[in-house]
Amino acid sequence: MKIIVAIDSFKGCMTSSDANEAARHGIVDVLPQAEVVTVPVSDGGEGWIEAFRRCGDESVTTEVLDPLGRPIEAQYLRRNDTAIIEIAEACGLQLLTPEERNPLAASSYGVGQIIADALNRGARNFIVGLGGSATSDAGRGMMEALSQITIPQDSHFTIATDVVNPLCGPDGAAAIFAPQKGATPEMVKMLDEQARAFAQEAAAKLGFDRSHEPGAGAAGGLGYAFMQFLNAKRCSGIDLLLDSTDFESIIADADLIITGEGHADRQTLMGKVPFGILRRAKKLRIPTILIAGRVDDREALLDAGFAEAIDINKKGLPFEETIKHDAAVSNIKETVSDFLIHVLKQR
Repeated sequence: MKIIVAIDSFKGCMTSSDANEAARHGIVDVLPQAEVVTVPVSDGGEGWIEAFRRCGDESVTTEVLDPLGRPIEAQYLRRNDTAIIEIAEACGLQLLTPEERNPLAASSYGVGQIIADALNRGARNFIVGLGGSATSDAGRGMMEALSQITIPQDSHFTIATDVVNPLCGPDGAAAIFAPQKGATPEMVKMLDEQARAFAQEAAAKLGFDRSHEPGAGAAGGLGYAFMQFLNAKRCSGIDLLLDSTDFESIIADADLIITGEGHADRQTLMGKVPFGILRRAKKLRIPTILIAGRVDDREALLDAGFAEAIDINKKGLPFEETIKHDAAVSNIKETVSDFLIHVLKQR
C-alpha cells in the first residue's frame, strides 16, 4: 500500500515536515509494510523555501534588515538562475514579539535586500512566496532598497499567494490583514490612506495602476509592489509548488493521500493547500482525507470531494494545550492511526 502525506504547516505550532512525520509514524504503527511518501507543502507562506528545496539547490544566507530595521540573517534558495524567496525571512511576523508588532513602523526593506543580493549573484528568475508578513507598507520599503540598484531587463518575477484582496478599501491589505499585525482601527485607516496615496503617485508616474488587481493586498501590499513595479505574475502558491515537484507523477500509483492544515473550513476550498492537493488527487481518483487542528463546515468539505475531514484535537482539551507542538504531533499520529484502524475493520 502506498500512502502520500502532504500536510501544510500549522501556523505557530509545527512545520509541514513536522506534521508529515507525525502522520508517517501514525501510518507505520498500523501498516508497517506500507510505502509512505512525505511531501512538504506550502501555499507561499510559512515553509515555502522548505517545500521548494531540491537536491542540488544552493542555500544562500545574506544579512538584511528586519521589519524594525535591525540586522538579521535571511535565507533563500538558488537553482541555476532562479532564486526562491520567502518574504517572511526578512519581514515576517515571527521576527517580532507581540509587543513589537506595529505595521505603521514595520518595513519590507529587507525583502528588497534579498532580491538585490540574488540579482548580484546572477539570478534572473524569481519565485517569491508571499505570506506571514509583519508589514503593511504596500511594498514601499522593498522598492526603496531596490532603488539603489539597476534591475536587469531580463528579470522575471512570479509571486505565489492565494490572497485575492486588492491593495486598498474595505477588503484591502490594511483593513483585512493589518489588525492581526498589531494595528488599531485608527492605524488601519492611516495605513489604507498611505497605501492609496502611494498607488496614486505610482500610477501618475507609470501610467497604469495595479492596486485593484487580485492579490495586490497580499503580504501587506507587497503583492501590489511586485505587480506594479516588477511586472510580476501572480500564481496559486500550491499549484506552482505541485507543478514544480511533478506531484501527479508522485501520486500516480498511490492508494491514499493524507493532507491537512491548522484550520479547515469553507475557505479551504478557495485555493488553500489541501484543496490544491485534492484537485490533483481527484483527477487520478485517489481518495484523500483531510486532518486539521480544527474542522468547521465539514459537510462542505466532504461535498467538495474529501473522503473524510477529521479534527485531530481531543474534545475537552484546552485550546492552549492543543496548539503546543508536542500535543499536536501526538494528536496527528493518533488520529491517523485511529483512521487506518477503522478503515481496516471495515474491510
